[in-house]
Amino acid sequence: MSAMMEEEIKRWTAKRKSALVLEIIQGKTTVSEASRQFDLTPSEIEDWIDHAKAGMENALRAKPEDVREQYERQLKDLQEAYGEAMLELRARKKLQSLVGKDET
Repeated sequence: MSAMMEEEIKRWTAKRKSALVLEIIQGKTTVSEASRQFDLTPSEIEDWIDHAKAGMENALRAKPEDVREQYERQLKDLQEAYGEAMLELRARKKLQSLVGKDET
């Protein structure tokens, strides 16, 4: 990866991202060093690492999910969290309106 990184990178392909993530996992570099060296945000690199870990975990399962199943499961979880947040927001507004009426 280091030799490949000598040239200026204009586009971060999956191959380049995975090579950088491997260097970080192997302890050859750190997120902060890579961030400075390649003018990337630490959160961007950490997202790549999270995606790599998720992909690796899925690949090592006895019955790996395909990418579509992974995204559908993630979307379902996000939709449920959004629904719960909306219910809580409505309940807070209702409570606030009831408490506000009692004070007047």
